[in-house]
Amino acid sequence: MNSQRRRSLQFRSRLISSSVCVAMGMFGLAGTAQASPTSSLLLSLKEDLQPSSDLTSSQPVDQALKSLDDPLDRQITISPEIEVEDGLSARSPLQVSHSASDLAQAQPATEGAPTARPDDASPVLDKWEKQTPNVLEDIKRDPSFRTRVRLGLSYFPSTNDAVGWNVGVEDFFVGKTSLTLSGNYIASFNGDRKAGGADLRYYLLPLGSYFNIAPVLGYRYLESPRYTTDGLNVGFRVQAVPSRTGAADLSFMLTWVDPGQYDEVGVLTLSFGYALTKHVRLSTDIEKQNSRYKKDTRFGVSLEYMF
Repeated sequence: MNSQRRRSLQFRSRLISSSVCVAMGMFGLAGTAQASPTSSLLLSLKEDLQPSSDLTSSQPVDQALKSLDDPLDRQITISPEIEVEDGLSARSPLQVSHSASDLAQAQPATEGAPTARPDDASPVLDKWEKQTPNVLEDIKRDPSFRTRVRLGLSYFPSTNDAVGWNVGVEDFFVGKTSLTLSGNYIASFNGDRKAGGADLRYYLLPLGSYFNIAPVLGYRYLESPRYTTDGLNVGFRVQAVPSRTGAADLSFMLTWVDPGQYDEVGVLTLSFGYALTKHVRLSTDIEKQNSRYKKDTRFGVSLEYMF
């Protein structure tokens, strides 16, 4: 009996001492909870049990922490120093452009893109680049003489040395053809001499030739102190153009007014023109009228404007 009591007392004492040790260990663990993984787990469980308002207030902080931990937002730094192997020289890090406009500017020009032509480019070269011109055809179509408007003075030595004036149009082209329209009016200041009319001329050779010939068909009116005649005017015109574009020319024209009739009159005209400027030139002409009644003469000096 005594031995059994002793054993029970020893067991109780050991149980109490073990309980005391466990309790002391629990208090010790509670003191170091912040430094142990078990205490961290307990704290996280405590945070999960907190109300939603506390979680809502902590969301901005959590988002900021998450952005720092996101691997996509991490900045990768490249060391400017590259190890040199096998004697190769070190190079600086590659710089990458972050702008699409910078990439576009860095691209080379397209090989097929047309280059801009200077403002002073030759129009002749532009024409040849578009299409090779037919030089012979251009000579045929480009006249060596130009349309002219005339105004000047006339002198009539066979009519009491009368003085007068003259006005006219020479070689007005009808479309892009070899047909031209011409006309003039001549009168003395005293009214003794008058002449006027219009005619068509069709040039038989290419318009760009230095020499040409054209038949003449039109109407003519003539008046002098001895006779008056009007009617059909038929003849021809021959011209030589030593300098193109109207700079200088020489022409000879012979026509018959009212041919085949009793009062037929032949008119011979010789004229010469010389350019003073790009559009203005001086011309002279000598005219002879032959009729059954009398032979008359006229001299003229005129200024012409060339179109």
